[in-house]
Amino acid sequence: MSLCCDLQINLNNQFTFFVNQDLISEYSGFLRKMIKQSNKKKKNHKNSRIIIEVENFPGGSDGFDLVLRFCYGGGISIDVSNVSILHCSSVFLEMTEKLCSSNLLLRTEKFLEGMFYWSWNDIVLCLKSCEQVFLHADSYGLVDKLVFGVLAKIPQNSDVSHVFSSSSPSSSASASASSQSPETAMIRSYSDKRSTSRSFSCRTSNEWWFDDMSILGPKIIEKLINTLGAHDKNNDSLVLTKFLLHYLKTKVPNKSTNKLEYSGLADTAVQGVVFAAKTAFSCRKMFWVLRVLSGFSISKESRIGLERVIGEMLDQATLDDLLIPAGGKGEKGFYDVDLVIRLLKVFVRIGNTEDGDQNLRMRRIGKLIDKYLREISPDQNLKVSKFLEVAESLPDSARDWFDGLYRAIDIYLESHPKLSSEDRTKLCRCLNYKKLTLDTCKQLAKNPKIPPNIAVQALKSQQLSNETRPHSREDKNKVNKIWNSRKYLEEKPILVCLKGFDMSEKFEDDLMMNLERKQWNNSEKVSKEKKSEVMSRSVRHGHTHSSSSFPRLC
Repeated sequence: MSLCCDLQINLNNQFTFFVNQDLISEYSGFLRKMIKQSNKKKKNHKNSRIIIEVENFPGGSDGFDLVLRFCYGGGISIDVSNVSILHCSSVFLEMTEKLCSSNLLLRTEKFLEGMFYWSWNDIVLCLKSCEQVFLHADSYGLVDKLVFGVLAKIPQNSDVSHVFSSSSPSSSASASASSQSPETAMIRSYSDKRSTSRSFSCRTSNEWWFDDMSILGPKIIEKLINTLGAHDKNNDSLVLTKFLLHYLKTKVPNKSTNKLEYSGLADTAVQGVVFAAKTAFSCRKMFWVLRVLSGFSISKESRIGLERVIGEMLDQATLDDLLIPAGGKGEKGFYDVDLVIRLLKVFVRIGNTEDGDQNLRMRRIGKLIDKYLREISPDQNLKVSKFLEVAESLPDSARDWFDGLYRAIDIYLESHPKLSSEDRTKLCRCLNYKKLTLDTCKQLAKNPKIPPNIAVQALKSQQLSNETRPHSREDKNKVNKIWNSRKYLEEKPILVCLKGFDMSEKFEDDLMMNLERKQWNNSEKVSKEKKSEVMSRSVRHGHTHSSSSFPRLC
């Protein structure tokens, strides 16, 4: 036993192999050198077994097992599933023709020379097997050869029966079960199933290769992108950008995913999207891109560029587009409000420099943001400051009426009953009371959740005149009917009905007199009796000054 297995090889500090040193020395120049060095150190122990430590061996125990089978005459079959491991192992062990003819390195090189005659499926499978020995395969130039093979196949006729044909040198050599590791056998089986299932679905599309390449790891895909010269800022290819988005969509980050491995690909995808955004991507598609790429560690520059493009077309968005879940801890809220704020700032900044239909776009975004605020208001983690930051991101010109914003405030107050009076007052500062319709102003005044001082301020800001009446025809008719009605003058103003107000009879009469005086000034056919009645009321309460001294309700 000692004569046959007089060499002990400890592989990668994990596996141990016992071999014959004379036999292995005939094939491997690397092991021959190490055996000579060990023999010099053990001159006084000629019959003891030599122990060699081999670290960082490509392919691990599977690769070394294949090499030993070749050295012992096992007759292994070289195919696309194991050629990458055998080639890297033979280079590492220096299995050249100087030691013996038809050595393993020469055989793998001859096999790889026929790469451009392989089928598409064979090249993808061989690239997949390179992931086990990527560092060695990359340094030995094998990955570059296979990437060029892939790039040579993609522009060819996309007829599936031709691209996935099996008439290649690699296919003609049947792979024996003994020459394949369980992992490579599984990869081949998986790839064969993919080619069969897709054989009738991608005959003429430029994107027929997307799914097949998606089984590859990020390092190989990055190698392909670099070979095309489209890495990072140089990406101006729409097809390549669509492939990267498709690829990253299939690699949704999870606990076992290393996001940093995909960061370069994500940045490259962003650059392609920014380059062709306005012509190739809708606003909804842009939000989908944002959702996909946000899961990876994209650079700050890429994120700013992507948000700038989305912000410029934000008026085309829908409510569902804006409802993006917030990442990280729930303390910041369920939705990513900060993102919406950044997008609004971009839109407003662009709006200040453009002409044309910008006013229409601004009003469209105003309605959208009011809907957004109503949707996120029930979130218990939404702070008053964030609500205000969203509401105040738009100028007053973005809203014809502030009724929608008031409804959002009402929902927020209803969902946050423990809000302090100070916060409730602060929340209402985003309202333009002059742009509230009459009905909404009445609702605000009667709302017990609204602080009384806000209700008074809103009522005082209401101007019942032609300039500030609601634009809709129904609201105009309703207001005119109330205004011209004698009953309206006889009813008490809304203000005296508010809770918490202790109105004196004198103040009540002041309000009534103010309304009567406005009616008197606007009407040319007021009777003399009416004038004297109003004047006598004024004298009775000591009001002899101009109309400006009257308290303003409207």
